This record gives sequence, structure tokens and C-alpha cells, in this order.
Amino acid sequence: MSIRFFALAAALNLSPAVFGQSSNTDHSTHHPAGAASSALASQTASEGEVRRIDKAQGKVTLRHGRIENLDMPPMTMVFTASDPALLEKLNPGDKVRFSAEKRNGVFTVTGIELVN
Repeated sequence: MSIRFFALAAALNLSPAVFGQSSNTDHSTHHPAGAASSALASQTASEGEVRRIDKAQGKVTLRHGRIENLDMPPMTMVFTASDPALLEKLNPGDKVRFSAEKRNGVFTVTGIELVN
């Protein structure tokens, strides 16, 4: 399948399992919910840029590089924040380092911090 297909599926928060592909990217069982953003592990952290913030919905749109733990190529997509407080200090255009997981079929930012 093409990268465009996966980008569309990711943007729509569709699980690869819906399309008959296996997905072993659910890391929710071994990462604590609400991990502090200052504790981002370099192995799972990705870098990106904040494009939009919807504090009312607890969502952030990030243009990001490759996310290794999700086997996701660079793209721009919407993530749900595991804790809406993670979004409080963010502004569009900010460069960030973040960790993301797939929880219950939803791509979720579990930690985020500003990068100089």
C-alpha cells in the first residue's frame, strides 16, 4: 500500500487492523499513563512542530518526523493529549520533542516539551 494510504489512515485515526494488517504498536500496557513531559525517553521521543492546538478537545496537530515506536513516517496529523494540561504552554510554530502511543486505537501524545 502507498504512503498516502497510510497517511490518510493515520489522519483518520484508523487502525491498520481494520484493513487486515497486523498491528503490534499498542504500547499502552507498558507505559504509565500521564508520564511527565520532562521524562521523555530519547529512544521513544520524536521531534515536530506544533501546527494547531484545540484545548477544548484536548488535541494537537503536529508536523513530525518519523515516530519509530509507531513505525510511522513523517507527516502532519492530529494527536489526542493523554492529559490536556500537556497543551497549556504550547503555541502554533513551537518546536517540540514528544512521545506518542496508540491507545485504544487513538494516536495519543503522552509527553511533550519545547525544544530550543
